[in-house]
Amino acid sequence: MSVYQFEAKGIDGKTVSLEQYKGKVLLIVNTASKCGFTNQYKDLQDMYEKYNNQGFEILGFPCNQFLGQEPGDELEIQSFCRLNYGVTFPMFAKIDVKGENAHPLFVYLSEEAPGVLGSKTIKWNFTKFLVDRYGKPVKRYAPKTKPVEFENDVIELLKG
Repeated sequence: MSVYQFEAKGIDGKTVSLEQYKGKVLLIVNTASKCGFTNQYKDLQDMYEKYNNQGFEILGFPCNQFLGQEPGDELEIQSFCRLNYGVTFPMFAKIDVKGENAHPLFVYLSEEAPGVLGSKTIKWNFTKFLVDRYGKPVKRYAPKTKPVEFENDVIELLKG
């Protein structure tokens, strides 16, 4: 199994097969516009610009499950990200990342790359999953972990 077997709705409402990212290193992030970690959008965009031409993609999945910190609709989310942080990496429609309505992609990611002490539950916005070029999740990063702190992991996967 790999992330390539999943589909998700893009922020524009069109279905996106993750198979289109085959052969790329992916960082899959559950995002929110009104969170203490929202400023990570800037760092994520910087990382995207730095490594995108080497086969790196960031996929942003807005989620409103944590204290209602992503209340807007897709158009509001997209505008917010572009205007405030210059986000150009792919964003998707709002989803659940935990619970009985969790998107199957995040169920898979949570199982394959557990958090601290083996926890599978996503506990907050800006949980990040690093996926290798074969579609296998290799690491999970906590919401407070800034992109610069795992940049070397991205570089290593891009080399491989």
